[in-house]
Amino acid sequence: MLTIYGAYRSRATRTLWFAGELGLAFDHVPVVQARRLADPRAPDAPINTRSTSFLAINPMGTIPTIDDDGFVLFESMAINLYLARKHGGPLAPADTQEDGLMSQWSFFGATEIETNALKISTAAAEGRLESEAGQAEAAVAVRLLTRPFGVLEQHLSSNDYMVGGRFTVADVNLAEIIRYASAHIPLMEAHPHVRDWLARCQDRPAFKAMWSARADEAE
Repeated sequence: MLTIYGAYRSRATRTLWFAGELGLAFDHVPVVQARRLADPRAPDAPINTRSTSFLAINPMGTIPTIDDDGFVLFESMAINLYLARKHGGPLAPADTQEDGLMSQWSFFGATEIETNALKISTAAAEGRLESEAGQAEAAVAVRLLTRPFGVLEQHLSSNDYMVGGRFTVADVNLAEIIRYASAHIPLMEAHPHVRDWLARCQDRPAFKAMWSARADEAE
């Protein structure tokens, strides 16, 4: 049995969404980030990234983490690429070239986009995008995102999805990163192919099911 560790309000969304796309049965252990708790070591604290029981599974204390019949793996990109390769089908690479491209786009998102996209997401979640300081912070992030977003815009101007003309694990991995920046409307409007691709990804039933579960989760 596959077990997925991680709250919905975390990077675990990538794996929870992808497991839904694959139609996998899994157990979900909603490990929360320790920073969200006043005292993560308290006896009555929910299982979190500093819990002894979780650190015994993943000593880095990061989420998501999976246990797939005794095989433990962390890092969300590695997890999703592993699940795609294991279960195959249209969401997985059809050959070694597609495998390379799916890895390329997944890690492109993680290395070139995620850090600055998260700055926008955090500012929006904290209600700071309307403030002068928040707008200044977002402007710096947007400037640094212009080049990678331009690369995506060019690619998606002639491709509906990232690899192979079909929705794949690469789209899941990348879409959950681009989502962080989607609160900055001018950035998305300046890249309409990226905006429309994200909408296509988020219109899928598995994404909607994951997002509904995320909305129901305690903040």
